Amino acid sequence: MKIVILGLSITSSWGNGHATTYRALVRALAARGHDVLFLERNAYWYEHNRDLPSPPYCRTIIYQDVDDLAAHLDEIRSADLVIVGSYVPEGIAIGDIVLREARGVTAFYDIDTPVTLARLEGGVEYLSKTQIPAYDLYLSFTGGPILDTLKKRYGARAPRPLYCSVDADHYTPDPSQTPAYDIGYLGTYSDDRQPVLERLMLAAARKWPDGRFVVAGPQYPKGIEWPANVERVQHLAPDLHRRFYNSLRYTLNVTRRDMVAAGYSPSVRLFEAAACATPIISDTWPGLDEVFVAGQEILLSMGPEQTLTYLKEIPDADRIAIGSAARARVLHEHTSAHRAAELEGYVRELTGTPAVRAVTEVLERTAS
Repeated sequence: MKIVILGLSITSSWGNGHATTYRALVRALAARGHDVLFLERNAYWYEHNRDLPSPPYCRTIIYQDVDDLAAHLDEIRSADLVIVGSYVPEGIAIGDIVLREARGVTAFYDIDTPVTLARLEGGVEYLSKTQIPAYDLYLSFTGGPILDTLKKRYGARAPRPLYCSVDADHYTPDPSQTPAYDIGYLGTYSDDRQPVLERLMLAAARKWPDGRFVVAGPQYPKGIEWPANVERVQHLAPDLHRRFYNSLRYTLNVTRRDMVAAGYSPSVRLFEAAACATPIISDTWPGLDEVFVAGQEILLSMGPEQTLTYLKEIPDADRIAIGSAARARVLHEHTSAHRAAELEGYVRELTGTPAVRAVTEVLERTAS
């Protein structure tokens, strides 16, 4: 296929998880023979922090504003698939252009579905309620019941899960690397995640002064009182994530509040760590058990004492076995190659023979 993606960013991972997601997906699509053009809105904070200015697996064009897209309408018209992503500046206006001009399949890719739906009634700049039923596909980072909400409440024609994934070629264990920390967390600061980070990790650090802890990520306020045994690392570019995870005995996963409420929202960090066979200690949310088996592939914590029990009492052999089991699960179900194949399948549903479309519609009606 010829694919055009208008996403938040693929050139800069600064302060966003979208770039990592797009890079893995687009690289996998290219490996499967598709031609991808990524149109990215120029933004000051990305312009000055581009860690991948020219991705080698797609054409990338930086545009200045909505009017600047006029130069690329022929690309949009001739594409087999046009995807508009969440959080794209002036995304509603861009969506209107795509829905008006595209001749192929149109899709909205919501990397922030619970956040989108929580704020939709009050308005978000990247999607309007009237656009949801206009897109041929509504691709969602979140699965489960929220897909029914999209269909029944907002009229989405074909809501489909397209979870984040991991590039299995880039995220692997490194047996030569000796863990330098007992546990580490990688993530951009957010108000709703910070109390969970405090409860599950920072409080544990205060209770265990001899433990080695690390938090990596940008935008943390200066007023945070970090325990003395917690090392801080500012923004960590994606090409350093593998080394980071391999430097940890365990990693912590913390989920945004809206994602916890909706459930079925695995993060890209979850899959990256698992692909490196780094055992994960996580908060819990509905649907997590469909991604990893608790106690075998992931460990769940409710507070600092439980976190410390894992860090101090689990034998190394059991710790390594948990990480290996999680890696096997990810390689079997959650690589970028899996997501590219799923996306192809969704497009095939819409562009297949009338018989295929009829069967799909019957199955959807039966399921609902």
